[in-house]
Amino acid sequence: MIRNLLIAGGLLLASSPAFAACSIDIDGNDAMQFDIRSIEVPTSCEAFTINLTHSGTLARNVMGHNWVLARTRDVRNIANDGMAAGLEHDYLKPDDDRVIAHTRVIGGGERTSVTFAVNQLETQGDYTFFCTFPGHWSVMKGVLKLI
Repeated sequence: MIRNLLIAGGLLLASSPAFAACSIDIDGNDAMQFDIRSIEVPTSCEAFTINLTHSGTLARNVMGHNWVLARTRDVRNIANDGMAAGLEHDYLKPDDDRVIAHTRVIGGGERTSVTFAVNQLETQGDYTFFCTFPGHWSVMKGVLKLI
């Protein structure tokens, strides 16, 4: 009986906004796909962490992936500018103020993460996450919403 009450109490706390998850795991593969198309970031989080893994086997210079967050209107231009910046800059123009958060480019079997302040986001904002490796941004993308 006491065990059931403790479990029920733990479930109640875990489902309350104050205990909402402030991180998410996302995977990229050799088929140019993220395993998640939508991310919801709770307003109760001060910071949010993206844990990116690459479950493929190809090297970062062949099929590398990163995770980049920006306003949807800026995605194409960030990706185009990133191609010119090259792999040594993780296919991102250095100090690009249109980029809200990003990871480094990783290859098969690697992992990385990035944490960003949630107060940078607006509740009604239109945000896209994507990979800036050349040719990937048009298919490796998803929506991020502040809830």
